[in-house]
Amino acid sequence: MQQIEFHLRGEFIELHSLLKALGLADSGAAGKAMVARGSVSVDGQVESRKTAKIRAGQVVSLPGTRVRVLPPEA
Repeated sequence: MQQIEFHLRGEFIELHSLLKALGLADSGAAGKAMVARGSVSVDGQVESRKTAKIRAGQVVSLPGTRVRVLPPEA
C-alpha cells in the first residue's frame, strides 16, 4: 500500500481538492466522482461529501493508497 504524507497549507482542504493535489484524481471533477462511487474513506468511514473539510490528523484512504494529513510545515 502506498503511504503519502500531505502537509496542509491552511486550516483544511476539501476532499476532492486533496485528491487532485496529490495526483490521485486527474481533476476536481474526477475526485468528486471517486467520492460519489464510495471509493474514498476518511478515518475508516466511507465519505460521501465531496467537499468534506479534511484537517490535520485525519487519514484519507483509497484502494491501494493511504494519506496522512499533517499540519502546515513551520
